[in-house]
Amino acid sequence: MPETGDDGLHKQTWFQDTFFDLNEDLAEAKSQGKRLVIIWEQLGCPYCKKTHELNLRIPRIANYVEDNFFVLQLNMWGDREVTDFDGEVLSEKDMARKYRVLFTPTMQFFPESPEEVAGRPGGDAEIHRMPGYFWPFHFYFQFRYVKENAYVDQPSFQRWLGGQGDILQEAGINVEEALHAESLNLPAGF
Repeated sequence: MPETGDDGLHKQTWFQDTFFDLNEDLAEAKSQGKRLVIIWEQLGCPYCKKTHELNLRIPRIANYVEDNFFVLQLNMWGDREVTDFDGEVLSEKDMARKYRVLFTPTMQFFPESPEEVAGRPGGDAEIHRMPGYFWPFHFYFQFRYVKENAYVDQPSFQRWLGGQGDILQEAGINVEEALHAESLNLPAGF
């Protein structure tokens, strides 16, 4: 079982502990060759718990996210101060409102470099959003979609995923079963 922090939220050992300056966090992510993702959670959220207890306990998913993403966890109702990309300093809960985060978990993925953000607030700078809980298959592929910059050529995650599903079908994977499986059994290269 994942541990919980002082705020009651589930934690992963590889979640980042920063000063909550998003420009600095984005620059640090880039220096590590990773992408910045914010995961919004709240105390008592059953789907946040499921994200940690199911999705992030699958080694393939956890390792992929840890190796490729700089994960910053924010509390939708929290009071810690965060400095947005545009320089505005506000509480987590005010930033959640500013970013139009309506429920948890929500994950926001950001461009690779500070230059691509160009001082815009995070809600405008995000390149992809994972709104809510997704089963391991969709969860994993959303991280792949961002890491591989697939959104550049295919702005629709669903269309891109359909193409990945076709490739998996050709490789003999029953995609219908994989969609709602509590595991992630994919061939090498996926």
